[in-house]
Amino acid sequence: MDIYAEIARLRKEGRRAALATIIQVQGSIPSYESSKILIRDDGSILGTVGGGCVEAEVWSVAQDVMREEKPRRLHFNLNQNPEYDEGLVCGGSLDIFIEPVLATPTLYLFGGGHVSLSVSKVANIAGFDTVIVDDREAFANRERFPEAAETHAGPWEEVFPRLKIIEFSYLVIATRGHKGDLACLRWALATTARYIGMIGSRRKLIEFSKVLESEGVRLEQLERVHSPVGLDIGALTPQEIAVSVVAEMIAVRRNAAPSVPSMAYKPKVHDTT
Repeated sequence: MDIYAEIARLRKEGRRAALATIIQVQGSIPSYESSKILIRDDGSILGTVGGGCVEAEVWSVAQDVMREEKPRRLHFNLNQNPEYDEGLVCGGSLDIFIEPVLATPTLYLFGGGHVSLSVSKVANIAGFDTVIVDDREAFANRERFPEAAETHAGPWEEVFPRLKIIEFSYLVIATRGHKGDLACLRWALATTARYIGMIGSRRKLIEFSKVLESEGVRLEQLERVHSPVGLDIGALTPQEIAVSVVAEMIAVRRNAAPSVPSMAYKPKVHDTT
């Protein structure tokens, strides 16, 4: 099985993996420079970087790389560590680079209005695939959103089952009214999406929370919601709001400090009711 074909398959399925490559060699080692091993999220492997204790340590560090989504570089001195390769002292050293293999993050925009037009463009530039969802075909189509990977139009409850939400999914709710926002938020909270953001004021989220809690939604689920959506950069225009929203998504994607959901609320200039 080809490693690159397997990487493509895993990314399409929304799974994690780590790719380890020998990037530097000195002296004799039990493999060769550029050899690779792919460690999947279920612990299975494809390929080899020489076997033995070196490979065991690579497998162990790969678990951290997948979880942290950050690459690591390892150095092995086989001459000083005869336990590597189970006692076969090759006398050389090698460096292995381990990088995360992740699905492309996908932004699902609920509502195809003027703010979503800008958010979709900025998100696409930042490396997100975008999927546009609206209950009106005139607001969710290829002509209006040429950069989108997909567009879906129709009643919300009919569209939701078509959407494949995984841990690399980001949801932004910006429909044309409170009814649509509430329907989308109710559904979003039951998904495994990594990020849920909603346009609107703090007061709006409080009112929605009362309704959803009466329906049995737990407080910890509601605490996932970023609303008002976006980082506080004083945004006013749709374009500026788009930058603040995508910046917050990037903060969540990179596990950065500013990724604080709504319960740690600070007023934002673009709050609306």
